Amino acid sequence: MGDAPMSRLTIMTRLAWLLLIGVIWITPAIAVAGPAEEANAVVDRFSAAYNSNDPEEVVKLYTPDAILLGTVSPVISVGTEAIRKYFSMIKGSGNKNAIQERHTIVLSDNAVVVTGFYEFTRMQDGKPVPGPSRFTMLITKSSGEWHIAHHHSSPHVSPKN
Repeated sequence: MGDAPMSRLTIMTRLAWLLLIGVIWITPAIAVAGPAEEANAVVDRFSAAYNSNDPEEVVKLYTPDAILLGTVSPVISVGTEAIRKYFSMIKGSGNKNAIQERHTIVLSDNAVVVTGFYEFTRMQDGKPVPGPSRFTMLITKSSGEWHIAHHHSSPHVSPKN
């Protein structure tokens, strides 16, 4: 009779261990994105917002004091209003953007540079006109949010044969 409480305790312990192992087994692994992944997600959101032809969604991706050297702009656009003015031309345009190649440099936990090539397809007279371009973005984290602080975009020069 003295063994009954011990065997009941052993059974409860084994059940507890099995339950714990079962919970661990079925719980999905939590993936934590690092600065490179977070910054590249902003680049992907930029492309998606541009493709939706929604200037306001594009502007939301920039810091309030961001600097933009736009692909087809003769001026440097500084701040939300200037960036909004630059991207106002995409509204309902049918213009598209496709990121082709990119490289990422993590400067710190709060600053990442992403650079590469993308192609804009701009509609002119109802016809798509490709515009191969290159870009560099400084993407920074502030108050837990990642935004574009600096964006330089220029036409991609074709290599000489």
